[in-house]
Amino acid sequence: MIHRSAAGDVCPPVPRNVEEIGTVEELTSKQRKFLRGLAQKMDALILVGKQGVSDALVTATNDALDSHELIKVRFNDFKEEKKALTEQLASRTHSHVAGMIGHVAVLYRQQDDPEKRRIALP
Repeated sequence: MIHRSAAGDVCPPVPRNVEEIGTVEELTSKQRKFLRGLAQKMDALILVGKQGVSDALVTATNDALDSHELIKVRFNDFKEEKKALTEQLASRTHSHVAGMIGHVAVLYRQQDDPEKRRIALP
């Protein structure tokens, strides 16, 4: 993950003590805001269509979270039920909802392997 300063310069990620990080139980509002900022320029990797939250969608979401830690999920259908479906998808993938922006949800799941973690939460 490339971090940029306010001036647009590329900054290396802040190294953190792995024992200090542990596993994320709940995201604080500061962490959710940080993750939404990182997700702002990302494209949606997962599209929810006519089949809703199917087993194939959960598998694809798990794979995307394993690779990226932070993903966007776009709702092309089921726009009225997007909040409930986002919570269902988050619980089935053991991830956290960082936010909803229009018809797009932002999901985060910390990488299990400390060496593969790309995002250091504040």
